[in-house]
Amino acid sequence: MEEDNKPLLDSVRRGSYTDKGSTDSLDRGARRPFHVEHRNIVENDPSERVSAEASVLSSRVHYYSRLTAASDRLLSPPDHVIPCPEELYVYSPLGMAFKVTGGDGGAKNPSIVTIFAIWNTMMGTSILSIPWGIKQAGFTLGIILLISMGLLTLYCCLRVLKSPKSIPYIDTSDWEFPDVCKYYFGKFGQWSSLVFSMVSLIGAMVVYWVLMSNFLFNTGKFIYMICPFPDTGDHKGNCSSGISDTAVFDRWWSKTNTIPFYLIILLLPLLNFRSASFFARFTFLGTISVVYLIILVTLKAIRLGFHLEFHWLESTQFYVPEFRLLFPQLTGVLTLAFFIHNCIITLMKSNKHQENNVRDLSVAYLLVGLTYLYVGVLIFAAFPSPPLSKDCIEPNFLDNFPSSDVLVFVARTCLLFQMTTVYPLLGYLVRVQMMSQVFGKHYPSFFHVFTLNIFIVGTGVCMAKYYPNIGSIIRYSGATCGLALVFVFPSLVHMISQKRRGELSWPSAIFHSLLIVLGVANVAGQFFM
Repeated sequence: MEEDNKPLLDSVRRGSYTDKGSTDSLDRGARRPFHVEHRNIVENDPSERVSAEASVLSSRVHYYSRLTAASDRLLSPPDHVIPCPEELYVYSPLGMAFKVTGGDGGAKNPSIVTIFAIWNTMMGTSILSIPWGIKQAGFTLGIILLISMGLLTLYCCLRVLKSPKSIPYIDTSDWEFPDVCKYYFGKFGQWSSLVFSMVSLIGAMVVYWVLMSNFLFNTGKFIYMICPFPDTGDHKGNCSSGISDTAVFDRWWSKTNTIPFYLIILLLPLLNFRSASFFARFTFLGTISVVYLIILVTLKAIRLGFHLEFHWLESTQFYVPEFRLLFPQLTGVLTLAFFIHNCIITLMKSNKHQENNVRDLSVAYLLVGLTYLYVGVLIFAAFPSPPLSKDCIEPNFLDNFPSSDVLVFVARTCLLFQMTTVYPLLGYLVRVQMMSQVFGKHYPSFFHVFTLNIFIVGTGVCMAKYYPNIGSIIRYSGATCGLALVFVFPSLVHMISQKRRGELSWPSAIFHSLLIVLGVANVAGQFFM
């Protein structure tokens, strides 16, 4: 019996086999048909339960598997033996062969859909702070940094996308980047990638809470302003009543003192839902909101015109210099604005033509960069200076428009509803990643989930009340999570992979080490600039 279980060929020559054609076939053969002899093991049924074609296919793969041990790739089945995705069968213990349908082959998207899915995912709250970031860096330097950060984050994102394929002899088809970090750095890589991913997600949820408080406040104020006081016929009494009513309204409808607490009533129950599938139906609102923002910015720029003067190093009464020492604040914002590295592998798996992944990701980054550039440049250039100084541009550029502006009111209302539906999705991602790592379950108990949600909501309320500056929140969280997931881990993984293959060169080592230094400098600049 032991002799029957031994492979027909010894595996001692495994290390000397370097034929690239065979190793390339491992990716296609990652999911190999599971062989069960075509016989009925439940009852004596003489009828054949498996087609002749499926039986021959199974016998071929079974033959190759008997040549060497299961862990040996010396004689892996060649490409012409492995079936195409539409020819895959699953063999049940009952001897039945089921054709695989509705799997990956039916869920692929064309390139245009993949590109706009990435664009829609990256278009977040950072777009509201891009004009402020350009003001902090200076107009000319801001444009240079936006283009440069887009190229650097694109390169690092490509390194993340290709990282699973650099691991030999292991099926990495369902791996995410934290799995790659665990492979190279052990538990430290797994947990550190989780922590920095939490920083990006919770940071985004804090920004959402601050913005929702802002939008809800301005929406209520707009409604209050267009509703006149009832005419009682007593002019003096009516004025007195108006002053009293305004004081009461300001007391109970405060952007920092009351609105952040009102949101708890709405959002805390939504965070405790077991599934977030209902809220996922409203993700299309993000695209609508961004398109409306682009239209709004265009209309405002046409109405206000351009107000630009170039002063390279010195500021004036109404204009900021083209180069400012506060530029790290923009790089921190841009790190989060271009951040998609923790989910890019999942997004690109649905691409129909995997050979076009690099091109499609590059086109998506180009569209994102052009969108940021368009909004940032137009808002900065159209900001009326004089009479106002460019230094008055707010971290949320919508705050530069009055609450009575109808077009801006529509934008705030759309963004408020969109963020109300996206916020539970972000909370669901935080819960799934954290609870699955700590407890091994996505929903260990209501108490665990409720405690986590109280912490997240409490953080958002505190920031909305005491530090409602979304520009600073975005830049701190962006630089922190980007240090690990954008600059350090992708660069280290790539260098280690090259080192193990004997392909690491000095230019590559210097370039990727410089990326790590830039990531560290980006974080340090948030505290010292």
